[in-house]
Amino acid sequence: MEMYTQQERIAYRARTQPQEAFVSIGHCLTREWLEKAYHLTRKDGAVGVDGVTAQAYEQNLDENLDRLSDLARSGKYKAPPVRRVYVPKPGKKEVRPIGIPSFEDKVLQRGVSMILEAIYEQDFKNCSYGFRPGRSAHQALENIWQNVHQMGGCWILDADIRKFFDTLDHQHLREILDRRIRDGVVRRLIGKWLKAGVWESGSVSYPDKGTPQGGCISPILSNIYLHTVLDEWFENQIRPRLKGRAFLVRFADDFVMGFSDERDALRVKEVLPRRFGRFGLEVHPDKTRLVNFMPPHKDPEGNPGTFDFLGFTHGWGKSKRGNDTVKRKTAKDRLSRALKAMKQYCGCNRHLELSEQCKALNRKLTGHYAYFGITGNYRYLNRVYHETTRIWFKWLRRRTRGRRGITWDRFTVLLSTVLALRRPIIMHSYT
Repeated sequence: MEMYTQQERIAYRARTQPQEAFVSIGHCLTREWLEKAYHLTRKDGAVGVDGVTAQAYEQNLDENLDRLSDLARSGKYKAPPVRRVYVPKPGKKEVRPIGIPSFEDKVLQRGVSMILEAIYEQDFKNCSYGFRPGRSAHQALENIWQNVHQMGGCWILDADIRKFFDTLDHQHLREILDRRIRDGVVRRLIGKWLKAGVWESGSVSYPDKGTPQGGCISPILSNIYLHTVLDEWFENQIRPRLKGRAFLVRFADDFVMGFSDERDALRVKEVLPRRFGRFGLEVHPDKTRLVNFMPPHKDPEGNPGTFDFLGFTHGWGKSKRGNDTVKRKTAKDRLSRALKAMKQYCGCNRHLELSEQCKALNRKLTGHYAYFGITGNYRYLNRVYHETTRIWFKWLRRRTRGRRGITWDRFTVLLSTVLALRRPIIMHSYT
């Protein structure tokens, strides 16, 4: 209870004094504060360079948290390097570097993130949705849907920041933090994490840019950075100078802008690279494009464009009443990723009991429907269901052949009785 009171006090002060910098908040990193941070930290993640698991850390939890609190507040804490691994990007041959901090480092990062969150949640704009409490990707999608319909169509600036987490400039980040955070304890910890280094293939390197994607502190730092670079700039400098209406929706480092006037869109597209360049960032020239997102009756050629955002392809279609409406369908790369996951599971686990396989597949389908179950996307949900059924049958046939092998007729009987896969369902509806 005391910890929540402290968070409310910090949030109230930040809300009522928006120009004030906090000079004494490091004392919040008490044992009780870090215990809450410990409970909010995932326990099933990969281990860092020290090899300590969450279960091992929990065995002497009280002593570990007391020691961590003392080290953090006294300035004696030494941030260990993060272990770097590479994961493939969905649908691409490229790989994405992921940093894995040690578990104790994750707990402390979570504790500092709770302090930063209490302060900056009062400053962040409504256009920002990623990695914020009480905000989700579907709220961002609904924002786009509502704005496009209110404009009756618009010009969409679909932009991409090249390797944002790898190129985030440390000096600019420090200058941005100076406006609100001047407490020595918190600033020292953030500086240590930025300089902690990366452990890879038995050696440690110390990059002078970027923040490891995967650490608990990275999302809040990226939001703080882009809040100044993009959100404030758009709201305070760009929007007042435009002739028509405009909106911005950002989820972490992914964002789209909408403009009712094409000339406004062209002007912003031209100035956007210069704005990002001032802060050490680069707008990807090949992935940044201007889309004519007008309904068919407003488009002279009758062929409006589409754009992808947060796993959905947005395009114009017809409602049940015959009106023009924005429809979302599962993006191709997300669809192929989902089916690939089904193939991998069925191929590696076909030896398990059928009931166990059915439960696992239903969990995967439920998760897919929970995110992609949006109005207008039933066809693609149904495709995932039928493809999963086909994939499962294919791998079940491979585990037993001959007379004892399962037939399609027997499989369909099982699907309708004891091995029923969950049917598609719409979970999100915007009207």
